[in-house]
Amino acid sequence: MSLRPFHLAIPVSNIEKARDFYGNVLGFEEGRSSEKWIDWNFYGHQLVTHEDKTMQNNNVHNPVDGQQVPIPHFGVVLSIDDWNPLAEKLKNIGTKFLIEPYTRFKGESGEQATLFFLDPFGNALEFKAFNNLESLFAK
Repeated sequence: MSLRPFHLAIPVSNIEKARDFYGNVLGFEEGRSSEKWIDWNFYGHQLVTHEDKTMQNNNVHNPVDGQQVPIPHFGVVLSIDDWNPLAEKLKNIGTKFLIEPYTRFKGESGEQATLFFLDPFGNALEFKAFNNLESLFAK
């Protein structure tokens, strides 16, 4: 089994302070971003800082590609050949999705398949896949 990059989203109280700390202090490469979130190359993994001015884990969401993405959440990046059967299996067993399986950023840099659901403990999980893994941090 080959190693795969992971995806981790964490709350931050100020996106510009996050940009300074993760970009300038730690030296992580910045990927896609908006006024509310920044993707970082965290040693080959995708770390996303989402702005949450309350810094409370109280069902906070940020808009991404027309969807309300839960923060915090965590997940893994799969191959598309592994993601498709997982998405089908989850649909077939009646998973209640927070975000139904779909293609995000369709036709853009960073196009990806994604889905979100809660584990039995209320943790938000995301499983995503790219047709081209090199586009993981594309702007």
